[in-house]
Amino acid sequence: MKDNLIKLVEDLLKEDERLVSAEWDLLKNKLQELTYKLDKKLIEILLSHATLKDKFFITINDIIVFDQKKFVQFINNKEFLPDSYTALKNMIGLADNNNQFINESNDVVLDRPYKDCILAGGQDKEDAKRNEIFYNEVLWSDQIDRLLDPKVFTKFKKYSVNGELPFEDFGRNEYGEIKDNLIIKGNNLLALHSLKKQFAGKIKLIYIDPPYNTGSDSFNYNDKFNHSTWLTFMKNRIEIAKDLLRNDWVIFISCDDNELAYLTVLLDWIQDIQFESIFHCKVRHENRILRQDNRYQKVMEHLLCYSKKDFNPNRMEITKDPELDYQFEIRIKDNIVPRKEKIWNYEVEIYALEQYELIKSKTWNLKEYNIRWSLITQKWSASEFYEKNLRQRKSSDWLWSLYKVKGMWLKGDGLWFRYIRQPFQDVWANGFYYQWRPISNSEDKTNPFPNYFDFEKVFNSIWEEWWVTFKNGKKPEFFLHKVFEIADLKKSDIVLDYHLWSWSTAWLSHKMNVQYIWIEQLESQVSLSLSRLNNAINWDQTGISTNVNRQGGWEFIYMEIAQNNEKLIQAIQNSKNTQDLISLYHQLKDSSFINYKININTIDASISEFEKLTLVDMKRFLNELIDKNALYINYDEMDDDSYAISEEDKVLNKKFYQ
Repeated sequence: MKDNLIKLVEDLLKEDERLVSAEWDLLKNKLQELTYKLDKKLIEILLSHATLKDKFFITINDIIVFDQKKFVQFINNKEFLPDSYTALKNMIGLADNNNQFINESNDVVLDRPYKDCILAGGQDKEDAKRNEIFYNEVLWSDQIDRLLDPKVFTKFKKYSVNGELPFEDFGRNEYGEIKDNLIIKGNNLLALHSLKKQFAGKIKLIYIDPPYNTGSDSFNYNDKFNHSTWLTFMKNRIEIAKDLLRNDWVIFISCDDNELAYLTVLLDWIQDIQFESIFHCKVRHENRILRQDNRYQKVMEHLLCYSKKDFNPNRMEITKDPELDYQFEIRIKDNIVPRKEKIWNYEVEIYALEQYELIKSKTWNLKEYNIRWSLITQKWSASEFYEKNLRQRKSSDWLWSLYKVKGMWLKGDGLWFRYIRQPFQDVWANGFYYQWRPISNSEDKTNPFPNYFDFEKVFNSIWEEWWVTFKNGKKPEFFLHKVFEIADLKKSDIVLDYHLWSWSTAWLSHKMNVQYIWIEQLESQVSLSLSRLNNAINWDQTGISTNVNRQGGWEFIYMEIAQNNEKLIQAIQNSKNTQDLISLYHQLKDSSFINYKININTIDASISEFEKLTLVDMKRFLNELIDKNALYINYDEMDDDSYAISEEDKVLNKKFYQ
């Protein structure tokens, strides 16, 4: 009876082309999706047969109601899904010494997992159809040490004005610190851990532009994480990245509304870093619609800024003409004898309106300040003096009264007094004070950076920067130059970007002769952007080049993390048909790449079911079989002959880790 019901359901559902694969297999995952959506066509199919109507529907007051829960239970039954990815996946899990899965055993000890979402994942467009693009793997604590050990580097190259050159050694200063610019291809989490020995406590600035988690599949990086997966992805990298930083370091992270709130909470939770600011950046005009079906038009992106305790942000130079500020002159009329009082331990002369003149001066003289709350909070200032002693005297001394406070701000501007004045009109709440031009050129010459920037024009004219094949997601040089400016970056500092993608930060750093370390995993972006960085070497004059007086030159070192079973993962992701994947399965089961916790004999016995999977599910399944702790080669295993590391690479690795 049950078998007949299963066959009946399968036959009817295969009438819906949405639920059938090219091999005429029922797409059970799609069926589940439509069930949860209460798809109209699906319900009509089930209602079309009396048996199914009686089985999966109930009648309430003459109204037929779909029993969604009951139908979900039915399609999730192992007898209904014997050939599915779900059934095969049930063969993958942690087992005890008796080959019994721990979820079936009473002898289970909970342990804290190390969870990461990039270590297993492919990044092609086919994968982008899934909700979780990077495979979310749980790695137990006894595996972590090997996973994060320093890795072997290979394919060393030097790039200079003379083109690609063989690489012989790293350049170091008198303290033994590497001073070369480094481009590293490979998993950024593992690369960061591999950098720790050489660069711990050396990095001044980190800027990253991670996937925004928008749900779009137009972006080369995977951009459809769940919140928890995306935050884990970010947390694991930030925690190791901060160990590379000096005590005066700062990190900037670009994001948009999708993860702004979650990311801020995450960063607040990470120890030894503190919140600095959120810079809000206008990146497009209100009328430049990216998608007509959006509920709202997004014109803003955000730049989160966090730091260690000793970071001191740069200040913005005032470019306003000082003649426009220092334009007031106060003249005391002849033969005037002021009223004198002792106020707050200061000798104060008080002048009525008719006893002085306030005039505009053609030469630099006094600058007028409206005494507002932000100024009042400054201790021992003229504003504080007004607030505590003079505001309440407005009615007794009357409007326009002028106070010459002797001994105030003796060193600030060279005057031995400060002029303070009551407002012009009774309806005005605040008074004014007057300051002469500073003695020092640096004093009163800078202001804090605002937390809002209008970058609409530079984002929309990004095509003017050289060789922009990848416009979407790319950050303009002028935007990144502002980041460098706030961080007060010097040529002796080091910049790190481990989500390099378009290489804009590397390009800008190179133009400014600031040492950099950049990490990128995607082959397509590495090959594309190496050409772009070579343009920076060879006298490129686009973007910010003119502003920084770029003359070309300088060098960088390229190297890759040596792959182990990562090669097999790439082969899986690049496969175009199921036959290739079946061959890879047989290759995998006979190799050392498979996770030791998996009983391959059990899976091999069900190979016929594996062969019925869709191309996407085959890839998912094979990826879950692979040992994620051996994607790359550990440095301490470099001499293992099975890895075939060249003698030249061995020498260069020893020089790097010395």
